[in-house]
Amino acid sequence: MIDLTNLNIKNMQIKELENLACNFREIIIDTVSKNGGHLSSNLGVVELSIGMHYVFDVQKDPFIFDVSHQSYPHKLLSNKISNFHTLRQFNGLSGYTKPDEGDYFVAGHSSTSISLAVGACKAIRLKKENRLPVVLIGDGALSAGMAYEALNELGDREYPCVIILNDNEMSISKPIGAISKYLSQAMATQFYQKFKKRIENILEYFPQGTSYMAKRFEESLRLITPGLLFEELGLEYIGPIDGHNLNEIINALNQAKAMNKPCVVHAQTTKGKGYALAEGKNSKWHGVGAFDRSNGENLKQNLNKKNATEIFSNILLGLAQKYENIVGVTAAMPSGTGLDKLIEKYPERFWDVAIAEQHAVTSMAAMAKEGFKPYIAIYSTFMQRAYDQVIHDCAIMNLDVVIAMDRAGIVGEDGETHQGVFDVSFLSAIPNITIAAPRDEAMMEKIMEYAYFHQGVFAFRYPRGSFLLNNDFIPCEIKLGKAQILSKEHSDKIFLGFGQGVGKAKLVLDEIGKNYASLVDLVFVKPLDEDLLKQLAKNTKTWFVFSDNVKIGGVTSLIASFLQRENLHHIKLVSFEYEDHFITHGKTSEVEQFLELDVNSICQKIKLY
Repeated sequence: MIDLTNLNIKNMQIKELENLACNFREIIIDTVSKNGGHLSSNLGVVELSIGMHYVFDVQKDPFIFDVSHQSYPHKLLSNKISNFHTLRQFNGLSGYTKPDEGDYFVAGHSSTSISLAVGACKAIRLKKENRLPVVLIGDGALSAGMAYEALNELGDREYPCVIILNDNEMSISKPIGAISKYLSQAMATQFYQKFKKRIENILEYFPQGTSYMAKRFEESLRLITPGLLFEELGLEYIGPIDGHNLNEIINALNQAKAMNKPCVVHAQTTKGKGYALAEGKNSKWHGVGAFDRSNGENLKQNLNKKNATEIFSNILLGLAQKYENIVGVTAAMPSGTGLDKLIEKYPERFWDVAIAEQHAVTSMAAMAKEGFKPYIAIYSTFMQRAYDQVIHDCAIMNLDVVIAMDRAGIVGEDGETHQGVFDVSFLSAIPNITIAAPRDEAMMEKIMEYAYFHQGVFAFRYPRGSFLLNNDFIPCEIKLGKAQILSKEHSDKIFLGFGQGVGKAKLVLDEIGKNYASLVDLVFVKPLDEDLLKQLAKNTKTWFVFSDNVKIGGVTSLIASFLQRENLHHIKLVSFEYEDHFITHGKTSEVEQFLELDVNSICQKIKLY
């Protein structure tokens, strides 16, 4: 019987390790079925994770996980079994790697791991230490340019490093078949590596013609193996190996460890391994909510309210049918952004460009230059990755592109790396950009059609899940920089809401009394409706701002700048945006209570004014 609470896998036999892999899969399936999380990616790397911990020393060797949504087995191997049931819960274990949980580095966005490894290699060399960075990166992460920037330097400088390529989707070796697998497995043996090195040494003493012929033979051999790319970049290559065969994994990792060079170990795995419903390329099982293990059905379906992503998808589909020059792009999130429907119906006009946000934005800038109207659908947190492209390739030329930012505000269990709370701040500093947000479905439709006719860069944001409002107010016609008064009371107080903040403001008014303050939907924050704000300032003294962005550079900050310019110093601004801290993971309701930004906490604060 394996003691899962005090693991020492280095003393285990292969059969024991295989049993451990089965136990881990059961724990992961059981926990994710209750808490939600990343299921198929973690089930696919159980044996690879065991191999990493078996061959390398996690106490000194940097274990670097790309994205890190596949780090659950690593957490179990790091003796976190006792609190693994708290995964992704408030005050519980993170679903990603975090240094304060004992991990080497934080990760939640893709394609950073090899760059981190290069930096670690440089530090290790300067400190003259005996440590070896070990990277686990999925094939999808190799669609981002940053990975190749790092590979380029790593191959040139030849720092010792082991990169485990988890190949579960891309057909890197599919065209090669059995011949490639046979040759690659031969290359994974210690005999082959020693033989290859010996031949290289012997060839130095042969006449030039013989050496040339031998070199050509070796290159021909490599052309029918998937390692050509990595070897041309200057890295050693082992594989492809069976990523679920612990014997193969351990042998390959030991060989890579002994090389004292940068080496890629190419492992072929099956996503969702061990849970039949999740096995294969079904994106549904990549990230899931709580589900019934027996049939895979979602346990928390809300059939009464449409989510904002679904609303966006349906509206854009209608616009694409109406306006033939509308095109669109997403970066590896077709179902997450709702663009899958449009890609299916209009495959020549809508694209998924994989994990390449920078490329997505710049390619659409060129399409705008050519007279098309691009809708760029990317999560708020991932738009951070394309900031320069928004400035350099879109805004400077004032191109007609639409940036649709899904998952704005708190996104819940994914935590710090995924909270979409910075977009107003980082976009509002850019000239030639307009920023809006719908409060509900009806306003979403109005804003999205307005965006089609808008000249210049137009960005709008919307939440994960459902809007707080269900078309409670009659939507206004959209005019650039114009707000909408939703209720006007005989009070010296105003609730200024933006996007989902309008719904939060209404819930607060419902609680404390609708006559407490007037309610205004800003609709736009760049530009602000300055004429309306000046008018409101004549008869009011206290403005409460509701938005799901951070305070610094956020909606309150933009309003404060306006008041300062206009010398409206009598207005007291009270912000219900987020403080200058990264926001932890947990259910959104629990996180809001912790931040004291739930409806009850806000009501208590408002009573002080």
